[in-house]
Amino acid sequence: MQKQDNKYSFPEPFNDIATAENALRTYDSSKWMLQGERSAIALFKKMSKHVPAYKDFLKKNNINPDSIKTISDFSKVPLVDKDNYLRKYPLKDLCWGGEFSEKSWTVCTTSGSTGEPFYFPHGIDQDEQYAFMAELYLRANFQIHKKRTLYINGFPMGAWIGGVFTYKAITMLAERGGYSLSIINPGINKAEIIKAIRTLGDEFDQVIIGSYGPFLKDTLDDGTRDGIDWKKYNLGFIFSAEGFSEGFRDFILNIAGKDDNLSTTLNHYGTVDLGTMSYETPLSILARRRAIGNSKIYNSLFNDAVRLPTVTQFIPSMFYFEEVDGTLVCSAPSGLPLVRYNLRDIGGVYQYDSMLDKFREYGVNLDKEIDDRNLTNTNWKLPFVYVYERNDFSVSFYAFQIYPATVRRAFEDISVVDSITGKFSMAIGYDENQDQQFEIHVELKKNIKDTPELKKVITNLVTKQLLEENSEYRATYGMKGERVLPRIIFWQYEHKRFFRPGIKQKWVLK
Repeated sequence: MQKQDNKYSFPEPFNDIATAENALRTYDSSKWMLQGERSAIALFKKMSKHVPAYKDFLKKNNINPDSIKTISDFSKVPLVDKDNYLRKYPLKDLCWGGEFSEKSWTVCTTSGSTGEPFYFPHGIDQDEQYAFMAELYLRANFQIHKKRTLYINGFPMGAWIGGVFTYKAITMLAERGGYSLSIINPGINKAEIIKAIRTLGDEFDQVIIGSYGPFLKDTLDDGTRDGIDWKKYNLGFIFSAEGFSEGFRDFILNIAGKDDNLSTTLNHYGTVDLGTMSYETPLSILARRRAIGNSKIYNSLFNDAVRLPTVTQFIPSMFYFEEVDGTLVCSAPSGLPLVRYNLRDIGGVYQYDSMLDKFREYGVNLDKEIDDRNLTNTNWKLPFVYVYERNDFSVSFYAFQIYPATVRRAFEDISVVDSITGKFSMAIGYDENQDQQFEIHVELKKNIKDTPELKKVITNLVTKQLLEENSEYRATYGMKGERVLPRIIFWQYEHKRFFRPGIKQKWVLK
């Protein structure tokens, strides 16, 4: 059996942390993009020779790899996605050299809420890559090279990427860098997170909690009820999987007794497909906050006046982002190497200079504001990528996706077909405590009355279907019980708010 190379070949200048940090402080934006373009073309060339599926894909699309020489040529290469590429070929043919079972992997999976889950293999290369990116932001934001640190890994453990990927990366960088950095892995167990804080928190200079936003809020609320004074600990927070508002960020920092809203938190942008691709920096958070406070800047930067994007920076030689018709496309040598992969995420890309120039047009100097906050060393001239929550047929509830197909199947039960039309709109709402609620707006049949009995029946049917089909909902329900039950809201037949006749039904409300 051929053994997988256990040394990740980092692109220049990421051979070591000192060289990388110096480059981040000194490289201009054009140099970063040139490196990204070269890496993307090199990846394309390598895949065209050594990935059987991609070699066949190019042949079927009449693409001669030798003709792709410039980034302009590269931009004409057909996009790949799950439907036209990943699901069209055997898993082994999607791997380098056509080898899957011969190699050593950690396999992660999507939730499978829209059907069969897709399994993505991740090798030591991806662990090294994420470990290096995490090392950059843990040093820049949290000074782990100067502080004794406990990292509480509150991401879900299991077949999903978040918890296991984080555990491996933090362990790897701690050992490699010789940091006083410890990790505990309670996953989505609030009681264990609270117990870890109460028992271990005083032993460290700081405690970093990695978690999905709604889970973190629940944990902080429970801890407060249990008598924990969160302000007693020097806390930092790492988020992933979904966006949140700046009001949510301020709410969390207020509980923790923090007034630094640029360096104490950061959010990742990642997928099971490619791993952690980018993350918030103090500069990207500042840009987002300033844009929110100025409608002219916001409208100039972003193409959606309703939804709030997550704004991050990325290293283009590791993950090369493009914007194609308002959709994000990425190229990266992941476990399954992917070139011009359509992430199906709505968003866009800005070069560093273009982003800052947008603000200067309206009299805002982000460079100066970063300097005034003593964060000059984190003012990296990397490009920006912004992403909205997906506007496809799903809602993001406690960091996982719920799809209309699941609800439709529940609504087909014989016990309710005479009472409801089958039309509905899903949404995420919030109660008075700012806890998420999964709302389903349901259209009643004509002359059918809203009754508590009918509401109970539909609630039970949808819950049962979710528990059967959605593994992440099942895990969350095991932790939270009735708090994550769907909230059924009835509307009369053809109500103009959600069910106006003559228009296409909106199954998902954003």
